[in-house]
Amino acid sequence: MLRERLLRLPRRYKRMLQVVTDVFLVWLALWLSFVVRLGADDLTYPFRVHAWLFIAAPLIAIPLFIRFGMYRAVMRYLGNDALIAIWKAVTISALVLSLVVYWNRSVVEAVPRSLVLNYWWLSLLMVGGLRLAMRQYFMGDWYSAVQAMPFFKQDDGLTKVAVYGAGTAGNQLVAALRLGRAMRPVAFIDDDDEIANRVIAGLRVFKPKHIQQMIEETGAQEILLAIPSASRARRREILGLLEPYPLHVRSVPGIIDLANGRVRVDDIQEVDIADLLGRDPVAPRKELLEHCIRGQAVMVTGAGGSIGSELCRQILTCGPTVMVLFEHCEFNLYRIHQELERRIRRESLPVQLVPILGSVRSAERLLEVLGSWKINTVYHAAAYKHVPIVEHNISEGVLNNVLGTLQAAQASIQAGVQNFVLISTDKAVRPTNVMGGTKRLAEMILQALSQEQAPVLFGDKAGVHHVNKTRFTMVRFGNVLGSSGSVIPLFREQIKRGGPVTVTHPAITRYFMTIPEAAQLVIQAGSMGRGGDVFVLDMGQPVKILELAQRMIHLSGLSVRSESTPHGDIAIEFSGLRPGEKLYEELLIGDDVGTTEHPMIMKANEEMLPWDAFKAVLGSLLKAVERGDYAQVRMLLRDSVNGYCPDGDIVDLVHQQRRMEP
Repeated sequence: MLRERLLRLPRRYKRMLQVVTDVFLVWLALWLSFVVRLGADDLTYPFRVHAWLFIAAPLIAIPLFIRFGMYRAVMRYLGNDALIAIWKAVTISALVLSLVVYWNRSVVEAVPRSLVLNYWWLSLLMVGGLRLAMRQYFMGDWYSAVQAMPFFKQDDGLTKVAVYGAGTAGNQLVAALRLGRAMRPVAFIDDDDEIANRVIAGLRVFKPKHIQQMIEETGAQEILLAIPSASRARRREILGLLEPYPLHVRSVPGIIDLANGRVRVDDIQEVDIADLLGRDPVAPRKELLEHCIRGQAVMVTGAGGSIGSELCRQILTCGPTVMVLFEHCEFNLYRIHQELERRIRRESLPVQLVPILGSVRSAERLLEVLGSWKINTVYHAAAYKHVPIVEHNISEGVLNNVLGTLQAAQASIQAGVQNFVLISTDKAVRPTNVMGGTKRLAEMILQALSQEQAPVLFGDKAGVHHVNKTRFTMVRFGNVLGSSGSVIPLFREQIKRGGPVTVTHPAITRYFMTIPEAAQLVIQAGSMGRGGDVFVLDMGQPVKILELAQRMIHLSGLSVRSESTPHGDIAIEFSGLRPGEKLYEELLIGDDVGTTEHPMIMKANEEMLPWDAFKAVLGSLLKAVERGDYAQVRMLLRDSVNGYCPDGDIVDLVHQQRRMEP
């Protein structure tokens, strides 16, 4: 194809072709200037009488074209600056030519005075017009103007999209779409009354109240949100407006991602579920973010998980000297280590990144790492969090969530770690499942240790007292969007497959927060308190999962199939609550809650057990797990965890299978 052949030419050949073309255009403009002024009676007159002009014109014009960079501009990306340069170069060349004509008026036959003016506008039209035409040709949008005409419309098979937002981002997106030819932009939608019904970049601007009219006139199949600077509350309002229409809604990235260079305007993505929640995050406080990190050695356990990896990203921006990634899954550790290494190289960050494979159950490994790197702050994110899986793998849940936290906390005391922050969960409040019960026990370990200035550690038969210089804090919050086990990726996959979308119960609700926001608040909360504090993040209002599923279906351009709408696209099925699952989650056990210096962080005052009494509970619990006595495990959880009320029998699948064997 000619276009591809021209694009593949070496740069010097492209420039030579442009120079030769411009010489012919200058000659053509000069000849037409005579024709316009004198008529077409003698078409050879200009060449016979004023041949010197045809030598002088390109000798004047081409050097000026080179000086103004007309041969450095890439034709496909010709913009306003290039057009201004063309105007300046052509105008100055016409003025210089007029001076040459004036200086030679007594030597050669007189030249009509209007010739230079004709030459100027004809050169501008030809030189500039050809470049604009070639830009459209190389962008692959050569026929867009023709197809827009009433009698020449034809379907090119591309998905027709309307762009919500006719600002800078919207126009950049339209240009990118036309260049890529994966979608065809057909209209703008914008709230601004000043530009309503006007044409921008060849597209008509519709007001939001005229979306149905826009669909009927243009046949739009999707809407792309090009409003990267809009607040979440505003985006939620817009999504609510678009939901009733049979359009797949997608979005360009947010302004922060664009500014950081992580994405481009044309990186189209599915609508961020955070926009459906509509709550704008509170700007982090720098002094709280950096208090336990800047200039210090920091370790994150569970560094490859959804929360742990985001903690690592946020910590990296706060200026640690050493960051230890502690993770038992080799692949997760490799992935987050590679990501952070690339960022460190790209931003030239002065931080030593240390990937460590290890389990939080190993006291020796933890103590070795903490001591070797002289860790100042530990963020303990390592835990099993999936409720139904932990419910049937009780021994692993107890060993990882309870024993792992115990070993990490005791190793921190022995190594002289200054700050220890536990990532907890709302499921620790009046739990109905083993996972929630074990996370509450993890909180209670830190609460008990915080009251001891020189505790005898659990399992220390020698009875040695260790000086406790570690400040323990816990941060409790609900579900994070996009984490492993979250319903959001599951719903997206089910919608992509054509359904059905499975919801456990029509009345089930959950608290949601974005992973970056949760990680920032965890770091800030960890900088507050005096030790033994349970901080609770303000999660906003709980969200009905059924309504979330319905909105995701609608914003995918599909309809919900139900008894009232039997011809809908996607059905919603109720699968029933899973083992240990609650209808409603809570963030507080009691009503004793106080405020902190951060508006999104509350402080809960929860009851606790003294360290010596709690060590006895831990000993009994671990022995019961070792014996496979899960009735005893249940009893101990009932006795020690306030509000623990298991939903049905707790069953460890391995233990159950062993009992069934003859």
